[in-house]
Amino acid sequence: MIVRWETEHDYVLVHIHQDMFGDWIFSRAWGQIGTQFGGLKHRLADDHEQALMWLEDESTIQNSRGFHKVLEADDHSPEGQEAMGQLSLLDGL
Repeated sequence: MIVRWETEHDYVLVHIHQDMFGDWIFSRAWGQIGTQFGGLKHRLADDHEQALMWLEDESTIQNSRGFHKVLEADDHSPEGQEAMGQLSLLDGL
């Protein structure tokens, strides 16, 4: 699952997925739209439910900061694949 929030200048992107060991990973990327300023952080969740709880918390935080959800997609959808490409670019920084 991939969720993205944006304001006029900034974005936050969350990716929830399982790694090759079956662990649930909560990845959060943030930055300024159109620049390379930002960051990427990965957190290991105890289970899928905890990762979803973190997503709910993130949604509440971003809504309170004036961000609007612009994407909620499956990893395998075209939109999700495009968002994954953005995460891959950040992972090498």
